[in-house]
Amino acid sequence: MLINADLGTEEDLVKELKKIPNVTEVHVVYGVYDIIAKVEADTMEKVKETITWHIRRLEKVRSTLTMIVVEG
Repeated sequence: MLINADLGTEEDLVKELKKIPNVTEVHVVYGVYDIIAKVEADTMEKVKETITWHIRRLEKVRSTLTMIVVEG
């Protein structure tokens, strides 16, 4: 998941994201997006719930782009 954060809030947002269940990796990146987060769960419903109800509702999140991996 690619995340745009409010300017200057990247490090705070990384700390918040790491506390969310099913978020397995979080990294600050340079470019169009500010943060990349990996979300893993047993079901797609849990992934959707994590993204919709936990990540996208964080105050410092400006926008997101979700990419679902179908093959590893």
